[in-house]
Amino acid sequence: MKECLVIGKANVGKTLFVINFAEYLGLDHIEVKISFPNGFSTVKCYSIPQARKELTGLGAHKTRCLQSVHLEIPARKGRKKLKITDTTGLMDTIHQDVEIRRAIAQTLNVLRQTDTIIHMVDAHNLYMSEASALLGEIDYQVVQFAQMRGPYCILANKMDLPGAREGLQLLLRELPGQYVIPISALHKRGFKEVKAFVSRCC
Repeated sequence: MKECLVIGKANVGKTLFVINFAEYLGLDHIEVKISFPNGFSTVKCYSIPQARKELTGLGAHKTRCLQSVHLEIPARKGRKKLKITDTTGLMDTIHQDVEIRRAIAQTLNVLRQTDTIIHMVDAHNLYMSEASALLGEIDYQVVQFAQMRGPYCILANKMDLPGAREGLQLLLRELPGQYVIPISALHKRGFKEVKAFVSRCC
């Protein structure tokens, strides 16, 4: 079974995307394998509303481990099975919390081993940012690494927010040639295109 890794900075919407994508594919409950940086793992079952309530939040680094869900994607000859894995948010600097540093190291380690990479960015934040560089250093490094690995796409999330369209255009100009899918993880917009990408790659 192939793995699709969802990666990006903290608070770009990775966890909500994974949960809502599972719901989009017809699931009303998800079984989540939670793998901690110390090697311990457990499995928890959530209803979709419960998963949104317990696994997502407004604060940075709500997710501090790998959270994997098995999904089935309709295909021409039946259904394709895959594992989609949510990850700890990356940073351009070194976090002072050792627990978060270990979680980020876990994310970077699995990045080297995964089959398909989905790289999520906040299109709204790109437009609002006053930084000299459009993306942070870690995002540029992910782009450079992932495009050499194989199947890779960028999800421009939060397209439901003001300024996101402008942010998307900035992103397309900054990264010509990259496959970018505009989405709203909150409202499940763009999920048809994500499903097609995952089906092709997995």
